[in-house]
Amino acid sequence: MTMKLSARQGKQRLGFSLLTLMTFLTVIPIIGVIIYIIYLGVPAINLEFLTGFPREGMREGGILPAIIGTFYLTLGTAIFAVPLGIGSAIYLSEYAPDNRATQLIRIAIINLAGIPSVVYGLFGLGLFVLFLGFGTSILAGSLTLSIMTLPVIISTTEEALRAVPQAFRTVSMSVGATKWQTIRKIVLPQALPGILTGVILGLERAAGETAPILFTVAAFFLPSLPNSPLDATMALPYHLYVISTQVPGMPIKIQYGTALVLLVFVLSMNLIATTIRSRARAKRQW
Repeated sequence: MTMKLSARQGKQRLGFSLLTLMTFLTVIPIIGVIIYIIYLGVPAINLEFLTGFPREGMREGGILPAIIGTFYLTLGTAIFAVPLGIGSAIYLSEYAPDNRATQLIRIAIINLAGIPSVVYGLFGLGLFVLFLGFGTSILAGSLTLSIMTLPVIISTTEEALRAVPQAFRTVSMSVGATKWQTIRKIVLPQALPGILTGVILGLERAAGETAPILFTVAAFFLPSLPNSPLDATMALPYHLYVISTQVPGMPIKIQYGTALVLLVFVLSMNLIATTIRSRARAKRQW
C-alpha cells in the first residue's frame, strides 16, 4: 500500500514538474520579446515622437497621426460592434429557441472567429470600399473591423449571460417583472464584467490588426489628421509594417519605438480586461 502511494505521489510530482516546465517554456519567449522591444524602443520615446508628425521620409519626427488613427478605428469599431454584438448575444441567450437553427448560428459564429483577418480585409474592400463607395476611409475600416470582432463579442457576451444563475431570472419574473426588465435590471448587471472583458478583448484584436486596414483605410503617409469618417488615416499596425519593410535606411529605434507604442496600447487594454474580470470574481457571491 505504501509503495503504491509513493508511486502515485511520484507520478503527481512528475506531472506537476512537466506542467511547470511547459508553462515556463511558453512564458519565457513572450517575456523575452517584450523585453527586447522595450530595450530597443525606449530610446525613441520622447515628446516629439508621441506628438509630432513624420518627416524626412518618416525617418524622423513622430507617429501622432498613426496613434490618432488607431484610436479612431478602435472607437469606430466599438460604435458598430458593441451594440450589435451585445444585442445578438442577448437574443441567443435569452430569447432564441434551443433548436437546430440556433445551434447552426452558434457554430457559424465560432467559425467566423477563426477566419484569417486578410479575408475580412478583402471582404471590406469589396463591400465597403468599392460596392458601397465609402472609399479607403475610417468608416470602411471601422465597419470591416466591426465584422471581424463581432464573433468574439457575441461569444463572450453570451457566455457571460449564461453564467448568471437561472434562479435570478425565476425569482425576478415571479415577483412580476417582465422578461426584458429581468434582463435589463438583473441579468445584464450581473454579467457586465464578463461582457466588458469580451468587448475589450475584441477591440484589442481590432487595434492590432494590419490586413483589414491595409485594404480599407490605412494610408502610407498623411501630412495632417483626418477630419471626417470618410477620410483615410494612418494606423500603428500598418505604419509599423511600412517603416519596417518599405522605407530604406529607417532607424531601428523608430521601428521598435512604434512597436513599443502599439504594444503598450494593446497590453493596456488587456490589463483593463484582466482587472475587471478579477474584481468581478472577487465580488461575486454565486
